[in-house]
Amino acid sequence: MLYQQIQQNKRKTLVLLSFFCLLVLAIGWAVGYFLNGDMITGPIIAAVVLAFYVPITFASARAQVLSMAGAREIQKSDHPMVFNVVEELALAANVPMPKIYIVDDPSPNAFATGMKPESSVIAFTSGLLKRLNREEIAAVAAHEFSHIRNYDIRLMTLCIALVGVIVVIADIGQRMFFWGGGRSSKRGNEKSNPIFMIIALVLIILAPLVAQFVQLAVSRNREYLADASAVELTRDPQGLIQALTKISSDPQGMKHVKDATASMYISSPFGRKRRKTNWFATHPPIESRIERLRAM
Repeated sequence: MLYQQIQQNKRKTLVLLSFFCLLVLAIGWAVGYFLNGDMITGPIIAAVVLAFYVPITFASARAQVLSMAGAREIQKSDHPMVFNVVEELALAANVPMPKIYIVDDPSPNAFATGMKPESSVIAFTSGLLKRLNREEIAAVAAHEFSHIRNYDIRLMTLCIALVGVIVVIADIGQRMFFWGGGRSSKRGNEKSNPIFMIIALVLIILAPLVAQFVQLAVSRNREYLADASAVELTRDPQGLIQALTKISSDPQGMKHVKDATASMYISSPFGRKRRKTNWFATHPPIESRIERLRAM
């Protein structure tokens, strides 16, 4: 089951990479064509941005996520119980022991980061360690272990990086249009096909929304799978049910959290006030997750 999930995730990574790369090239074409009727320059610029942006994001993702969360590494002497739980799960999951980080925040939450199991990190908020008991902390850790061993973090980092490229290129196109860039190459626009111009404009406007929609849909799907994998690891759905119930009861959310990293957490870090229930939510509804867990 686990091996199949990993292989499925790798196949999805290739499909998503292909989809997003094509979307990046398309938005590059749209910007170039819309501004001066050029079919070649835009895709070339987009490809160059893609070639630099994605590797840089992969190389710096873990450090950026930990920095934005305000996380600090702890040792076993700082919190022996947490280390014992994580060590036991690492053996059960047959993955290297990750580093443990703490985020000083009263809101209960957790996340994992790292491009591969050998460089992975699991971070817990101080609020989670105070509110949850050992069984519930183990369930949360198992959920994060599932993300690590299923390579979900690599998949989501890839999605975030590519969405970032698309948003940047589309923003450049929109700014140049609204500030007169669309009129700067009159000769190019005169020889442009009106249908292609409309398609280019639609791409510039809608491509960022489509990219974000796909990214968030993948994020929600991986949360369901991580819940299932966590139960497979702990054989204790009740522990995760209780943990999700306590985490979701927080009304305020975390103090210092960024939209870019919200999908990395086990539950929406924005609290009930900003929790979305539509297709653009970073996580599936807690009620739906609990319902699936109870059916196991």
